[in-house]
Amino acid sequence: MGAQIEILTMKQKLFLSAGLVSMALLAGCNDAKSPDTAARDIAKADNAAAAKVADAQRDAQKDMSTDAYNVALAQAEGDHKVQIQKCETLQGHDQQVCKDQADADYEAAKANAKAAKVSTQP
Repeated sequence: MGAQIEILTMKQKLFLSAGLVSMALLAGCNDAKSPDTAARDIAKADNAAAAKVADAQRDAQKDMSTDAYNVALAQAEGDHKVQIQKCETLQGHDQQVCKDQADADYEAAKANAKAAKVSTQP
């Protein structure tokens, strides 16, 4: 029974020590920064936030230009296939002229998509 009293006393000492250390740490946490330190820290955080926003906007713009480019290419390919199928209904020289025009339109659409992508990248 004497050992139990000693253990309780040890637990109480440990609990009391932990409480005192916690209170000492909490008392140190409430110290206010000097105005110069606070202003410097605020400016540093503001600059870091602005840089992150700029990076995110640049990434979003890059992704949008890539997405728009891919959509434009898909549209150009689809239009080309439709035009070629329409050309198949013609005969002889007219069919060849139609296919040549379809190919030229396709190349122009690809060039326009690429130009649009390049103009939107930072």
